[in-house]
Amino acid sequence: MKGGIKDVEHFVRAAVLVGAGLCLFLVLRGFLVPKDFGVLGHYRAGALADIAARPASFAGRAACEECHSDVAEARKGSKHEKVNCEACHGALAAHAQDPGSVTPTLPDTTKLCLTCHEKNAARPVNFPQVDPQEHSGGEICVSCHKPHHPEIE
Repeated sequence: MKGGIKDVEHFVRAAVLVGAGLCLFLVLRGFLVPKDFGVLGHYRAGALADIAARPASFAGRAACEECHSDVAEARKGSKHEKVNCEACHGALAAHAQDPGSVTPTLPDTTKLCLTCHEKNAARPVNFPQVDPQEHSGGEICVSCHKPHHPEIE
């Protein structure tokens, strides 16, 4: 029976160590996790105010179309008509507020088009997908397609 009591001491030591670790975790969690974490979900409630205070980085389609009505007209009836301008051209709120301060760069269509159209089994079958080497033999997309109205020219 002596061996049985000695084995219990190991279990007690392990239980004390687990309990001490749990207590340490709870104390550290109390110091490190913000008080408003979890109030509105699995995030810090104050994050909403922080995000709202940030300046807008996207201008929106309407702001683009105010000055670029020719492009808006060219997109009518195209498969890209509903794609927002800034999805391809990047966030341009600063350009919309002061066009002279920020000059947008033209995207590299060789990479940009493949972001959505490179062959991928996870995409719907009816979504236009291409293998760039088979489709164009390495030619850039705009050599055959207009970006705003992508049907073949």
